[in-house]
Amino acid sequence: MLNGTSSRSQQAWLFAQNFLKHPKMIGSFIPSSKYLIERLLGDVDWSRKKVVVEYGPGVGTFTRELLARMPADGTLIAIEMNRDFVAYLRASIRDRRLHVVQGSAADVRDILWSRGITAADCVVSGIPCSTLPPEVRARVLAETREVLANRGDFLVYQFTRSVLLYLKEVFGVVRTDFEPLNILPAQLFFCSR
Repeated sequence: MLNGTSSRSQQAWLFAQNFLKHPKMIGSFIPSSKYLIERLLGDVDWSRKKVVVEYGPGVGTFTRELLARMPADGTLIAIEMNRDFVAYLRASIRDRRLHVVQGSAADVRDILWSRGITAADCVVSGIPCSTLPPEVRARVLAETREVLANRGDFLVYQFTRSVLLYLKEVFGVVRTDFEPLNILPAQLFFCSR
């Protein structure tokens, strides 16, 4: 359940502060819009997604929506590098299905295995791939493919199309879409093995 102390203005302020501190780690200065969330998550059969991983949850805009859509017995592993966001998520979202991990998406396999999880049914990523060092980006994508279940989905939103080439190198199927009603307008990528 959500803690009552969490408000949209708190989220926006924390997000903006951290964008100014770490602009290359955070792709935008405000959280994602409801239009982007619906376009990325809307076509997924969430009743079949028991293990979900989120890269770069920030202030939990997608996290809250994922929890609302996932089954009651599901698990959401949110991997976040920014300690301010980690602390905020742990304090503001009270849900036994959510496990917030301070760490790198490049270590997703180890993070899951340390919890006795061998595969993810869905991975959602908003980390800005265009600003990642090439070796880190390559590792994140390779590790994601390794942990993704056979019928799993890798859902990516970015503000440029530059990641498309890298996604096509790693994933068998990559479908694209676009959401103009977001600040900044977002590119969406739907990937599977």
